[in-house]
This record gives sequence, structure tokens and C-alpha cells, in this order.
Amino acid sequence: MKLKDKVALITGAGAGIGEATARLFASEGAKVVVADRNIELALAVAESIGPRAFAVQADVAIAAEVKAMVEKCVSHFGGLDILVNNAGFGTLGTVVTLEEDTWDQVIDVNLKGVFLCSKFAIPEIVRRGGGAVVNLASTISVVGIKDRAAYVAAKGGVAALTRAMALDHALEGVRVNSVAPGVIASSYYDKIFESVPDPVEFKKGLEARSPLNKMGEPIDIANMILFLSSDDSSFATGAMFTVDGGYTAW
Repeated sequence: MKLKDKVALITGAGAGIGEATARLFASEGAKVVVADRNIELALAVAESIGPRAFAVQADVAIAAEVKAMVEKCVSHFGGLDILVNNAGFGTLGTVVTLEEDTWDQVIDVNLKGVFLCSKFAIPEIVRRGGGAVVNLASTISVVGIKDRAAYVAAKGGVAALTRAMALDHALEGVRVNSVAPGVIASSYYDKIFESVPDPVEFKKGLEARSPLNKMGEPIDIANMILFLSSDDSSFATGAMFTVDGGYTAW
């Protein structure tokens, strides 16, 4: 098993990429903290995994909640080896059309959340002798996209922060990398499909963004997160690994 007896904290693990990662990590021998703002989703995932999983409710944009989340993780499993900063969300809007509070919310969850979770988790990882942090960036960190100004800014910040963290903590034995997913099938897109006039054509448009002409699945990203969290990637740090079906190769 690639993560035998490792303790992993995964944010936004109640659904999508986070859930797939939690399940994959547990199957590889890890003890998993399933963290999510929606405790009902987190509990459902943790209960279905079994005793190797523990659910915690936390808003990653609130320092006190993040600190308590990490403390609960350490108290329950005895330490922390891996942090996966997955929690995030996006919204439509340009710098002209976005309301200031919407901008703040997107930046707070996607970028400040990575800062806060890492701030409290990295010292615990160091106490265990080192480990890994994996941040979820996005292909828009590389190419951008129209009408997503706050989300593009936040994910670009995640990619840059990853490099800074990797340099700051390399000698402490903490490797820090990011994953840049392309279009991944999720409940986020399910809701969009319900709201557009022609969901079939809309989905075809999403699929056409990739040379592989399909959307990715959460497990596609979870597999890369597993690689970056395990000893298989022991010489990788400060890098962004793109998993987008070739979208950024156009």
C-alpha cells in the first residue's frame, strides 16, 4: 500500500475530487480525515469508508475553524502526514461585474483557505518527520478563461503559493506540489446542466475543450494526488501537474 498508516487531511472531501481522493487514500492504507463545510456530506463519506476515516466540519476561510480541524485530526489519529487542499468554488463574473463580497468569498475559500490550512497543518507534518502537501490549482492557472476573474486570480495564486511553500519548507521534509485539473465531471456541472436550455449541447462543448473529447472523472485527479502524496514522487516539489485531457496543449 502506497500510504500505509499515513494520516491524510483532505478538505472539500464530501463530494467530487475530494471524496474520490479520500476513498483512494483509504484503499491505499491511509487514515483519512474527511473535512467539509457540509458535515452531512463528510459524515456520509467517512461512514462509508469505515473506521479508517473521520469526519470534521470546517470552513477553510475561517482561521479558528481550520485550527480546530487540524487539532481534531491530530487528536483522533495521533499526527498528520499529508494535507490535500481541495476545497474551493468558482463563480461567474468579470472585474467589472463582480460584487466585492463575491470576489472576497472566492479568494477567501480558494486561496486564503490554502494559506490557513497549510499554516496549521505544516507544523504537524514536520513533527512527524515530513510529508506532503498537495494544492488544487486549475488549468486556468495557465491559460485563463473568460468571465471567471476571481476564480482565475485565486487559482493562479494557488499555483504561485505552491512554489513559495515548496521553497520555504523543503529542508523541513515537506514536499509541496499542485494539481491542475481540466473539466471534471462533478455535482457542480450537474447543477449547470439542469439550468441551461440544452444540457446535451452544453456538455458536448465542455468535452470539446479537450483533445480527448471527454470530461475527466474525479478519480483521474485523485490518482495524481495519490502520486504526489506518496514516495513515488519523492523528488517532486514546487511543481504543478496538469491533468486536463490535453486542454492546455491546444
